[in-house]
Amino acid sequence: MKKSVVGILLIVLSTTVQALNWQADARVAALFEKYQLDGTFVLYDVQREQYSGFNLARAETRFIPASTFKIVNSLIGLTVGAVKDVHHKLPYGGQPQYLKVWEQDMGLADAIAVSNVPVYQALARRIGKQRMRHALEAIPYGNAQVGSEIDQFWLQGPVAISAIEQAHYLAKLAQLKLPFPVKVQQDVAAIIQQPTAPGRLLYAKTGWASSPEPDIGWWVGWVQKNHEIYSFALNINIQQSSDGAQRKHLGNAILSALDLVEFEPAPTD
Repeated sequence: MKKSVVGILLIVLSTTVQALNWQADARVAALFEKYQLDGTFVLYDVQREQYSGFNLARAETRFIPASTFKIVNSLIGLTVGAVKDVHHKLPYGGQPQYLKVWEQDMGLADAIAVSNVPVYQALARRIGKQRMRHALEAIPYGNAQVGSEIDQFWLQGPVAISAIEQAHYLAKLAQLKLPFPVKVQQDVAAIIQQPTAPGRLLYAKTGWASSPEPDIGWWVGWVQKNHEIYSFALNINIQQSSDGAQRKHLGNAILSALDLVEFEPAPTD
């Protein structure tokens, strides 16, 4: 979620994925052309250990995760007991916020649905630098760097992660194979589940990182179809505010073209 009062530093560090099995997908490339957006999309077919998508060079480039980090923040917070469950309310701090809906205490289930920044900052402060760093290294999550400000590092850096790395760790979460209790992984998956067609389960989270130029928009998650798992990560350059909505429009159009979800394009698409 974009927060104008926070200056986000864009980090573009190349990553190396061991034995990457990558296939460019013309259907995805055509949709990026249709939407006239610069970015990347990665799909990881867990069953076949196959990565596919568009723009491999960018898919291997690390960016600040912004609100997609709320997934990991939730996992760590629940594991270390910073909150007792996803409904345990955290304080927003009592100050005016970028969005009016953020101006209330919330549990993680409600806070992640509206991408409540101050509540998740409160969670990170409860976790603390040492426990946060150890958990990020254990996943591993991107460059796993926390830096000096525990409530800013996923908004301003230094933590950064690539689309391929997002898809990889989310595949583990979908299989309940991250280094966290199974119950915690199940609970976090439940709070990011999205409506979709019968027989298909969609789990996803957006992110919007403000940077000097351009902003970066994320949409990441996974689909379960007929007991098979496909994780994904999309990021785009946001040149104007209306591009923010295109994260999910383009992402859903891609997943629909790949026969993973059913998507009704917006009238303006």
